[in-house]
Amino acid sequence: MRRGVMASLVGDTGEVIDPAPTSGALSASPLSATPGARVVAGPDLTARQLHDLLRLRIDVFIVEQECTYHELDGRDLLASTEHLWAEDADGVFVALRILADPDGRRIGRVVTRNDRRGVGLARQLLEWAHDQTGSASTVLDAQSHLRGFYERFGYEVVGPEFDDEGIPHLPMRRTPPTRTQ
Repeated sequence: MRRGVMASLVGDTGEVIDPAPTSGALSASPLSATPGARVVAGPDLTARQLHDLLRLRIDVFIVEQECTYHELDGRDLLASTEHLWAEDADGVFVALRILADPDGRRIGRVVTRNDRRGVGLARQLLEWAHDQTGSASTVLDAQSHLRGFYERFGYEVVGPEFDDEGIPHLPMRRTPPTRTQ
């Protein structure tokens, strides 16, 4: 039985372009200021970090949501991929990755550990991701039941609902407001 949780399985598809992210730069988001907060570019991940990120994603998406998909898609270690996460004594508790996308940046693999849900971590993580992407447009494939969550951040549905491994998804896009001087 699949559960509706604050996590999005996304189909990280699209042509790969290579605007290299900046590793280590943290934003003003409350989550990014926690001692266990990390921003690491794909090639800079240690074996332990990659293991811990994959473990959380597999625990939530494959085991908890009973969604069998190809987690190892070859994009985690690309120079253009950025990983944002926070960890505590029990390991990674919230994470996402930002990929290069022909339409801007693609946010995906948004995940929160079961024991840390319901306290606004996904919101803080998304704010942190938007700080990282700056003025770039961002796209994502949201689980359909999370549409309202993403709309609060300015995302709009840009295509029809589709099935991704048995879970309904919506393609969404956010174009940051332009700043006037």
